[in-house]
Amino acid sequence: MDGTVTAQALGQAAHDLSLWGLFLQADWIVKSVMLGLLIASIWVWAIVFDKVTSLRRANKSADAFEDRFWSGGSLDDLYAKEGEEPSHPLAAVFGAAMREWRRSAGQGGMMGGAKERVERAMAVTIGREMERLERWMIFLASVGSVAPFIGLFGTVWGIMNSFAAIAGMQNTNLAVVAPGIAEALFATAIGLVAAIPAVLAYNKISTDLGRFAGRMESFATEFAAILSRQTEAAANDKAAPAASAAE
Repeated sequence: MDGTVTAQALGQAAHDLSLWGLFLQADWIVKSVMLGLLIASIWVWAIVFDKVTSLRRANKSADAFEDRFWSGGSLDDLYAKEGEEPSHPLAAVFGAAMREWRRSAGQGGMMGGAKERVERAMAVTIGREMERLERWMIFLASVGSVAPFIGLFGTVWGIMNSFAAIAGMQNTNLAVVAPGIAEALFATAIGLVAAIPAVLAYNKISTDLGRFAGRMESFATEFAAILSRQTEAAANDKAAPAASAAE
């Protein structure tokens, strides 16, 4: 009779199966797991918003810059407007190449290792800009892979406590078992809520970052070819009067 009364009383005490009730009734370790996963989930969404916004802004700025670059205007004028103080990654690549090209031109043009220095300057700039854009991507990958296991740890801990309480009361009534199991499984659910968006966002943003990196590398290759042609044309123009004078 006492066991029946105890089970009924416990069932009434643990009757609140709402999400807030499950959190309040959980063990302190399970609560810590839930809070940590909730914070990680909020951080994930903040990173996703920042990356999506940054990539959208970078692509929009790159579109406008390429329109101006291929419009046939002066490279020096474009450098003065955007290359000296670049506001987006593609302009930074352009500015790095122009600075190195001007130094090389002052030393006799893009001969010998000068062309390699320009290409290296653009490669270093691309790497630096991509490193900035990829910041916090490791966190997304870590949350996506680790969060389910952290939630599972909270579940296992909660179930252990539930079984210990059941053994102490020597009662397997469903009203006694269900609330504790629900509290434990709630931790796994929060882990999945944090992990699934992190994995999806990581895959999508990684693909977009790879495309943007390819775009900058393509621009660097084309720009290096343009600078090389301009240098060769300038060298030929200087050589023509000298040849005429010799004749």
